[in-house]
Amino acid sequence: MIRPFAKHLVFLSAICLAAAYSANAQSFTAELKVKDGAKLDITNLTGRVLVRAEKDAKPSLTAASPTGAAENDLKISASKIEVVSKDRNKRIDLTIILPQRCRVRIETREGEIAIVGNFESVEARTTTGTITTDVPASSVKYDLEWTQSRPRFVADFELEKVKEKSAGRFVIEGQNGEKAKKSHKDKDVDAQSEVPEHIQLKFSTARGIVLINVPPNEVGSDLRERPLTEAAKAIVRSGDSLLMEAIRRAAPQYYGDYLRSLPPMKRLPSLGNSSGRESGPAAEFKTALVRVVDVQNRAVSDLNVSDFVVTESGEQRPIVKVDRSDAPFNLVLLLDVSGSVENYITFIRKAARAFIETVEKKDRISIIVFNEDVKVLSGFSTDKEHLSETLDSFEAGGGTAFYDALAYTVADVLRPMKGERTAIVILSDGEDNRSFLAFDSLLGSIQESGAMIYPLFVPTGLIQEEMLGKKDIDPMRKRYMSLTKRSEGEGEKLAKISGGVFFPISRLAQINTAYEDIVKQLRGAYTITFRSLSSEKGVPPNLRIRVKREDLFVTISSVKAAEMATDQEQTP
Repeated sequence: MIRPFAKHLVFLSAICLAAAYSANAQSFTAELKVKDGAKLDITNLTGRVLVRAEKDAKPSLTAASPTGAAENDLKISASKIEVVSKDRNKRIDLTIILPQRCRVRIETREGEIAIVGNFESVEARTTTGTITTDVPASSVKYDLEWTQSRPRFVADFELEKVKEKSAGRFVIEGQNGEKAKKSHKDKDVDAQSEVPEHIQLKFSTARGIVLINVPPNEVGSDLRERPLTEAAKAIVRSGDSLLMEAIRRAAPQYYGDYLRSLPPMKRLPSLGNSSGRESGPAAEFKTALVRVVDVQNRAVSDLNVSDFVVTESGEQRPIVKVDRSDAPFNLVLLLDVSGSVENYITFIRKAARAFIETVEKKDRISIIVFNEDVKVLSGFSTDKEHLSETLDSFEAGGGTAFYDALAYTVADVLRPMKGERTAIVILSDGEDNRSFLAFDSLLGSIQESGAMIYPLFVPTGLIQEEMLGKKDIDPMRKRYMSLTKRSEGEGEKLAKISGGVFFPISRLAQINTAYEDIVKQLRGAYTITFRSLSSEKGVPPNLRIRVKREDLFVTISSVKAAEMATDQEQTP
């Protein structure tokens, strides 16, 4: 099933990618003399191709290159577009807009091929480039071929099984949608009904990836069809529909087999799937647990009742009292023990024990380690001695399924605690090479969980050099002592969407300082008790809590009914 809000995400991703590239490139634009239903051959061996079909479109072509694209770089006719630049190393990217129901044939080498809209047929051939589509899926015939590798693909609907052919080729052939199976006579039975027009997809690649109606940013790092890990199985059992859909896409056969083995489940509500909110008797008083941060996302801890304003449906509500929250936290310490840190187990254990000693005695800690799967070393406990002892029970090695481990923590470990104060502290280098899930597929579930995330990303090269006590470091090795741009960007995003703080570690001494800062941030919360006229449970969408001071921001973690006497009201 295609989620409503996922429609055209591939299209938007491709357009944004082309726009971002063109912003730094010099482009050439030309009108095309292409009629409805025309056939067009496109060859671009030095770049990527985006072809978009639009209703009542004015056919056009845009060629972009960092060194500038000109008319003499292309050969254009009514039936053929070819990049013919004299410089064979010159990269030229094409964006082509066509009328609907055209027939197109596209060829690249390493360049991506993106197909968006309603075509009659699309034939795409590439060596290692990714082929992505966003086409109407109700009536599709597909013929996919890999000539030099096992298939790597993800589709928004179930494809037929892979067949191995001679000379090391692999093919997937089939059709999707009942409409595609109807004959023309069947279509004539009810001339008044609208029958989707059939689309034919024929793709051939040596070692590329094929994504059919799936946004590239929702695709995991390992596209092999493989058995589900314990983390993936727990995510399927959780009922989180967003994460379950991502697992299904990554391993449709194993997902289906495992799902059929489970008893009927009640799925958790997810973004975009809510049909209504629960209501009950109006509570005269409610208590909201909130966190206040400044523009640097640092907790603010010196506020009182006169600093807050509470409104429901735009109408201000009287605040009864404001207290600094001293409720204990449920903390998950998520440790990367994959092959990249295999030689630094002592460091991982030492760093984890330092965190355990830093947190307050009343806070409950769970320790989870991950490589290509997850292992819970300890459930939630306040026994620091026990927690420390469990750190001797793991070995390091294997792949890194970081995204799966984070999703498992949110969907399985913290799910029973929704509404309580929860946080995840991650000690990793932020890299992933084995997850079923992609990074972007986690974000909605993380936001819904209410858990704050504190990523401490430590480059493994930094651990090695500092443990050896090296002061003069070879400049060629310095690049291994910093985070990749991807992991740094993802760490920042995890902290931002969850209300946590990102700690990119550049010196090992920063880790203990980060721990102390995290504990300080966790304590920066308030409980605000106010008079309410709302009967909704949870956090009502019409509730707003703000601070009168400029550049301070409030995050509401939970709202619940409170019982108290009116004489307890504080005076601002």
